[in-house]
Amino acid sequence: MDTLNFSGRSGVLVLASYAALMLIIGFFAGRGGSGAKHSPKGHYLAGGNLGVVTLFFTLYATQYSGNTVIGYAPQAFREGFAWWQSVTFFSMIVAGYMLFAPRMHAIAKKHSFVTPTDWVSHRFGSTPLTVLAALLMLWALANYLLEQLIAMGQAITGLTGSTIPYQVGVTAFVLVMLAYSWSGGMRAVAMTDIMQGVALLLGVGTLLAGAVVLVNDLPAGNGPTVLSHHPEAMAVPSTVDSVNWVSMILMVGIGIAMYPHAIQRVYAARSARTLKRSLLPMVWMPLLTAGAVFAIGLLGLELFPDLSAQDSERLVGMIANEVAGLNVFFYVMMILLFGGVVAAVVSTADSALLSFSSIVSTNVYARYIRPEATPQHQVRVGKAVGVVAVFGILLLAWNPPSTLVEIFTLKIELLIQLAPAFVVGLYWKRLAAGPVFWGMLAGVLLAGGMAVVGVDALYGVHGGMLGLVLNLGICVLGSLLRPRERTEHAAEPGTAQRPLDQAHSG
Repeated sequence: MDTLNFSGRSGVLVLASYAALMLIIGFFAGRGGSGAKHSPKGHYLAGGNLGVVTLFFTLYATQYSGNTVIGYAPQAFREGFAWWQSVTFFSMIVAGYMLFAPRMHAIAKKHSFVTPTDWVSHRFGSTPLTVLAALLMLWALANYLLEQLIAMGQAITGLTGSTIPYQVGVTAFVLVMLAYSWSGGMRAVAMTDIMQGVALLLGVGTLLAGAVVLVNDLPAGNGPTVLSHHPEAMAVPSTVDSVNWVSMILMVGIGIAMYPHAIQRVYAARSARTLKRSLLPMVWMPLLTAGAVFAIGLLGLELFPDLSAQDSERLVGMIANEVAGLNVFFYVMMILLFGGVVAAVVSTADSALLSFSSIVSTNVYARYIRPEATPQHQVRVGKAVGVVAVFGILLLAWNPPSTLVEIFTLKIELLIQLAPAFVVGLYWKRLAAGPVFWGMLAGVLLAGGMAVVGVDALYGVHGGMLGLVLNLGICVLGSLLRPRERTEHAAEPGTAQRPLDQAHSG
């Protein structure tokens, strides 16, 4: 990200204000009832009592982060119209939620689920499958957290003009994140999501408005145009690119809906009606967020037509500098925008950390290491796990090896392999644990193997989608080939059929 021409003192003041607000929110959220302090459901799901506004913003924060602003505009600059896929795959995420969220919410309420793997254990009654699903989720969450910590440090350095060094900035905000999430759990995380969501929406809208003003101020008839300087940006994509587009839409739409912290927000809704009312405005957010960022990237082609692909990574900072120079209002809003970007990254990271802690403490420690652990003890272990995990990942964020970063890009390709267990398992009671385990493992090996040998896609289809097709084939054929009575018996530990029917009728 480009170093902004704002004074370091202004940036430090804004960051300090955001940090103080997060700590205040965490303090009051931690006082908001004993459940948030003493039970896994209270700490990790806010007692399953999130209302419409809070649930909407925490879902929004799960789907969008500071990376959406900083990373997607340069991608639009480089790819042109083809990057409109970012708007469509964000729309597809909402459709992905609707595939399973209403039914899953009803079952989670009935059986007091805390983590996503509670569903896997309940539905299939298979320890190997539950462990494999937990490992995939922990991998994805560690990946997600690493990305957010790196983005956090870069955003802090850019906002403060390097007044706050990368390592110092990310360490300071990690401590802030740990403090409020330790104190208030999901309740504090959800409340900070409201703050960052409002800041991100207002900041992106102001940045787009300022970019439009800048383009309109270009000399009439002499200014650069996208068509004259970058005709390839508006060209019709090739067949392979079009296939890749569809593949990306499906993979991201389904994969992000499988994020553990996204599923836990489904559990945390106060009611099915609350969940549906929260998801309804999410339909418009791709246009208002990803669409606005896409437009900013294309306007960047007008403002900086000769920018190289490598230099385009600094595009948002460059546009923000120009917008800040328009007048005092835009100057203040650009500072608030980049403070909001930092807050957005922190709010995204805290969700991943909370989910990571819940899976380890509830599904690993309490189930296999110390089954007699009290709920209070499980929460304490989860908090300790969060501290250890975040500082371990922080060491990687300070100086990430390139090979590790390349491996971690597998997150969506691997996470999407959970979809048969969560979606097909909700609707098809004959789906059996054994085929789901082998299908999930085969999909992971195929997607991971393609990444290791350097093959991103075949004829435009991503490795994750090819792995999912193989995964589904094994799940369906394997379940059909098993004797019906054995299949039903395998599903019996979950006893999901009756709740599914109840959820459907409700």
